[in-house]
Amino acid sequence: MGKEGLEVLKALDVAKTQLYHFTAIVIAGMGFFTDAYDLFCISLVSKLLGRIYYTIEGAEKPGSLPPNVAAAVNGVALVGTLAGQLFFGWLGDRMGRKRVYGLTLLIMVTCSIVSGLSLGNQPKAVMATLCFFRFWLGFGIGGDYPLSATIMAEYANKKTRGAFIAAVFAMQGTGILAGGIVAIIVSSIFDKQFPAPAYQVDAKASLPPQMDYIWRIIVIFGAIPAALTYYGRMKMPETARYTALVLNKEIKAETERVERLTTDNSFGLFSMQFLKRHGLPLLGTTSTWFLLDIAFYSQNLFQKDIFTAIGWIPPAKTMSASEEVFKIARAQTLIALCSTVPGYWFTVAFIDIMGRWAIQMMGFFFMTVFMFAIAFPYNYWSKKENRIGFVIMYALTFFFANFGPNSTTFIVPAEIFPARLRSTCHGISAASGKAGAIIGAFGFLYAAQNQDPKKTDHGYPAGIGVKNSLIVLGVINFIGMMFTFLVPEPNGKSLEDLSGENDGDTYEEGIQGPGQGNNRSVPV
Repeated sequence: MGKEGLEVLKALDVAKTQLYHFTAIVIAGMGFFTDAYDLFCISLVSKLLGRIYYTIEGAEKPGSLPPNVAAAVNGVALVGTLAGQLFFGWLGDRMGRKRVYGLTLLIMVTCSIVSGLSLGNQPKAVMATLCFFRFWLGFGIGGDYPLSATIMAEYANKKTRGAFIAAVFAMQGTGILAGGIVAIIVSSIFDKQFPAPAYQVDAKASLPPQMDYIWRIIVIFGAIPAALTYYGRMKMPETARYTALVLNKEIKAETERVERLTTDNSFGLFSMQFLKRHGLPLLGTTSTWFLLDIAFYSQNLFQKDIFTAIGWIPPAKTMSASEEVFKIARAQTLIALCSTVPGYWFTVAFIDIMGRWAIQMMGFFFMTVFMFAIAFPYNYWSKKENRIGFVIMYALTFFFANFGPNSTTFIVPAEIFPARLRSTCHGISAASGKAGAIIGAFGFLYAAQNQDPKKTDHGYPAGIGVKNSLIVLGVINFIGMMFTFLVPEPNGKSLEDLSGENDGDTYEEGIQGPGQGNNRSVPV
């Protein structure tokens, strides 16, 4: 890295906020809009899929997805996401951010569309093709995590870097909200055009054949906003930091110190030097993201089941197919509007003021408090007169997840690792999170079943019940709070200071310990 490269890095650290920053936020954010829309919209239509393809004639209740099918439909995209995070994280460091960025969006848009066009009308054919395409959809989504975070971190100045990365991630909340709104609109249109009685009144008439279009339209719609930004992604230049620190690393150094720095910092991901310098921070980012996503994805994917359990969503047999989609979407949209989306934007507003560590610790703490507050007196909250209180408390767990670790676990890994390994380390951290999401998606599906075998959903074994499942999630949030002590505070520091690329001799002053100011440091 020559004198010109050093000047570029210094200029980026103090650059004023300009139009290209906001353009980058929109372009990267639309990818996250599609990410969240596609990952979470399946929870809006899974009950409809059960009605359409698994209703048994003469049964007392509408059909539901069998356990293995429900697990696959809910979890296969998360498996693809995990694989994509590892692969594209690595590829982003090898080939550059720009060359890979457009590919991930193309995969997302294509697979989002073909997921809604799943073949056939028989359960096995539809579910098999839906799961196949959702795996590859997740693969593209996985690539967006490390690339979007890394690109935004490398574009931003050190003063507003946290807010810029958080703004990109906040589009996840917009995607969740949009999924609910689209489901409300589509189900309302179909309910008006093809009115149907409740299942218990006339089982066959409650499910007009046109209902098959509802889930397909909802699934496909998420591709549209992302597709509109494809051209913008292809026109984005390679980040200056990657160019200066990776592509140009063999340019003759301007001083002997920089020559030594270039040599000293050539270690690889699996070296002892990496382990010594970045091992604990990587453990902190992977463990907290893993624990957070167990709770976060359990809550998001299965909130419809929790709301049904407490009676906020009526029993399926008292509604038609389109009415059930509408009421599930309405409940989830209300939660998203009142807690999920505000939580993301509170992070944008305060992250460069409070710092990452404080927000993450606060978020895990209040998630633990509110989860226990609804779990232990669960029988009290399940009474009809207390349901609104339950919904408010439950919504607060979403608020502090997003004004907390769901945002910070995405931001910190994009800031604290060297440029040549930044995308890879973010991908590893994100993949750890998706491993937690898979556990949450599969585990909660079974764990939340009633303890009485006679009251479980068709085909499911008895579980530990919703109350005990919520207690487990509260414990997981508490453990996440403990592992947050391993996470460094990057607020207000240059990426090169944080990673040790700026000055090898002062690396240990680059990453401050949790909750510490500029005058104290911890070994890394």
